[in-house]
Amino acid sequence: MGSLLRVGVWTAHDARAAAAIEQVFREFDRLESLLSVWKDGSDVVRLNKNAGIAPVPVSDDTITVLRAAAEGSALTRGKFDITFGALSDIWRFDHDQDNIVPDRQLIEVRLTRIDWRAVQTDATAKTAFITRPGTRVHLGGIGKGYAVDRAVALLREQGFTDFIIQSGGDMYVAGTNGGQPWALGIADPRGNHEPFATLRIGDGTLSTSGDYERFFMKDGRRYHHLIDPDYGEPASGCRSVTIVANRATMADALSTGVFILGPDEGMKLIETLPDVEGVIVTSGNEVLVSSGLQGRLQVIKPPTSAP
Repeated sequence: MGSLLRVGVWTAHDARAAAAIEQVFREFDRLESLLSVWKDGSDVVRLNKNAGIAPVPVSDDTITVLRAAAEGSALTRGKFDITFGALSDIWRFDHDQDNIVPDRQLIEVRLTRIDWRAVQTDATAKTAFITRPGTRVHLGGIGKGYAVDRAVALLREQGFTDFIIQSGGDMYVAGTNGGQPWALGIADPRGNHEPFATLRIGDGTLSTSGDYERFFMKDGRRYHHLIDPDYGEPASGCRSVTIVANRATMADALSTGVFILGPDEGMKLIETLPDVEGVIVTSGNEVLVSSGLQGRLQVIKPPTSAP
């Protein structure tokens, strides 16, 4: 899934914990084989190949993720949109990053293929279908969150109550860290990944999307992987968005969608959602904190003001 996976468990049962952690790693491998655009024969690869042609059989996991993605799209007025995959081969920020700004005319052509409503699922038939030829899905903005949620379920099924799971910018903590609340850092978008603030939480997820993980600079401008599906270019209103919620799947989608919505509309959305909080670092380096985190967020230092 293009990121490191870290799992830690507080327990007196080392062997049982090691077996459970190995099960988590196998689950991530299984889900990557279904959800990745880079794995030949994955559900997503087959879905994209059959866009506009016919429905394809997919797993229950893939249907669940596609439906969660549709929910995220509806909440963010389409700013979170898995069909941005139509742009992913011209804006390259994965292992194929080439630091090239695509031609605007090519972007305009690809924008006509982006529409999250073109993705249909049928849970009874266990199929999915992209109704528009040329439209492609990419689950990079939600797949890791779903995998984290599955890992949480696996560890809980094994009876573990105190653990941490981190995959890239998606994290879940449960219980305590050796009897103390988990203290999670929020990275400074311009501070070499050092935290500018910390937050103590018990059972919950923290998902961060930022313009500092996958990017390149050209002519003084920062180009990054969080593409606005309405304009086909990197969103410019935020430096980072951190979502605190109960489910990693939705937190993953919301951190991306809120980032692209921008700080004002994004924070308005956060405030309307139950059990969802957020921290936004704007492009002007202002820190916005949702009402439910007021007094809980500990700012270590102001975010670095570099461009």
